[in-house]
Parts: sequence; C-alpha cells; structure tokens
Amino acid sequence: MTGAVETPTPGGSSEPSVEVRLSESPSPARRTMTRNALKALWSGLLTFVLTIVTVLVLWVGALSVLDISPLIAKGPVDVWNYLFTVPAAEANRTMILGNLWTTLGNSAIGFIAGLVAAMAAATAFQLSKGVEAALMPVAMLLRSVPLVAMAPVIILIFGRTTWTVAVIGGIVVLFPALVNIAFGLKSAPKQMNDLLEVYGGGPWAKLTKVAFPISLPAFFAAVRISVPGAITGALLAEWLAVGGGIGGSINGYIPSAQFSALWTSVIVITVVSLVLYNLVQIVEDVVLARMGMHPQRTL
Repeated sequence: MTGAVETPTPGGSSEPSVEVRLSESPSPARRTMTRNALKALWSGLLTFVLTIVTVLVLWVGALSVLDISPLIAKGPVDVWNYLFTVPAAEANRTMILGNLWTTLGNSAIGFIAGLVAAMAAATAFQLSKGVEAALMPVAMLLRSVPLVAMAPVIILIFGRTTWTVAVIGGIVVLFPALVNIAFGLKSAPKQMNDLLEVYGGGPWAKLTKVAFPISLPAFFAAVRISVPGAITGALLAEWLAVGGGIGGSINGYIPSAQFSALWTSVIVITVVSLVLYNLVQIVEDVVLARMGMHPQRTL
C-alpha cells in the first residue's frame, strides 16, 4: 500500500514531499497456521485413501480365508459388475441410489436430533449441576438398554413415522456426543473463568466466551463420531420400524436370495459412511490447525 504525505509550501499550495510505502505481509503466526492447515488437509486425504485401501484388503482377505460360496459372498469385482457392467446395471444403480438417499435423509434427521439434544443437555449441565444430576441417569439408561429392546416401545408411542426415525437415530447419536461435548465444556481453565468473574462475567458469559471456544475440539469429535452413529440409527429404524431405504430393503433381499443387491447395498452405505467420517475429520483438522488448536482423538 502506498501513501503520500503533503507538506504545505509558503505560497499556500501543497505538494507531496514524502512517499510512504507499506507492504502488508502475513505475520509468522498466520503463516504457521496456514502451513499447519495445509499439512492437516493432506494428512486427512492420505488417511482417507489408506482407509479405503485397508477396507478393500480386509474384504478380499476375509472372503479368501473364510472360503464362502461365491453364490453368497460377493467381492469387489462382483459389486462393480452389478453396478456398471451387467445388462440391468442402470436399473440396479437407480434402485441402490434411491435406497441410499432415503437412508441418508433418515440419517440427517437422527443426526440433527441427537446433536441438538446433546448440545442442549451439555449446555444445561454446564449451567446447572442440578440439571446434570437429574438428566445424566436418563442418558445412562438410554445408553445401557439395547435399542432393539426399546424399539417396540418407541414404535408404540410414535408410530411408524419420521418421529420414530428421529428418536431412534437421536438415541444412537445422543450419548457419545453428550459425553464429548460435556467434557469439552468442563475443560476450560479455571484461571480464565476467574478472570472473567473479576470483570463481572456471570455463568452465561463463562459459557459463551470461555467454555464454547475451548470445547471446539470436543465438539468436532462429537460430530465425527455422530456421523456413522446416525447412519447406524437410520438403518436400525428402517429395519425395525419405517421400512424403505437400505435398512428396509435388506429384509427383502435375503429371502429372495438377491445376494448381489445385498452386498452392494452394504458396501455402498459403508463407503458413504467412511467418506462422510473422513470428510468431517479433514474439516476438523484444517479448522483446528488454522486456529492453532489440536484435534481430540480420544473418545
């Protein structure tokens, strides 16, 4: 950026006498954070590629070791042929993708319901110990009772509707997200809270100005583990209650011996789960590296 300083002359006119040049360059700290963000991006992409390769190796290796009949067990080539080379490939893709979009829609419902409930509960726990003492046993109960055992009661209350999808998916997401977010909110240094109290800050100020920023790694960890949890909850809800999607279609594939469709459905939802999980992890690594923070890898 260039600027000129004008000096008045005896005649009343002014003319530029000094020219100042200011060059704007990023600070060393900003360059370091940008470099860390790029490093985190490439590291996340490499991890994603290695994950896909590992899954393929385990898939092929398990079929070779277990020596299952090719009529039942399908490998990567069989799935590829089912989707792209057989005469009915286009119809197969349409069916599988239709079921996939239904399952992802149900997963989004459970993911949002569970994560919002976890955020609300963790915030309430942070503001009131009494609320934590009252609600934490309920969360522990939901976690300890098998969801398959609770499903008939949930279906009886909410029917075979979207509400059942939200409740079942939300229960799967709620507890691990709640534990991570609550732990993150409680990890704020006491000195920072004490400083805020000195300046007149109350519980809400401590929460918004200290606890929330400090808990960002824990929040990303909660989102990361909630993605496959939400998909699992959607599959379970489709299988037990609402039907449709990949979870509901599996009930028809097994009795009719459509093993290619069965394996393809399982592989497609598995790959999508891995893609979404690693995508969230990459975003997490880049954002936290950009902010000079470290991701939370322990659950």
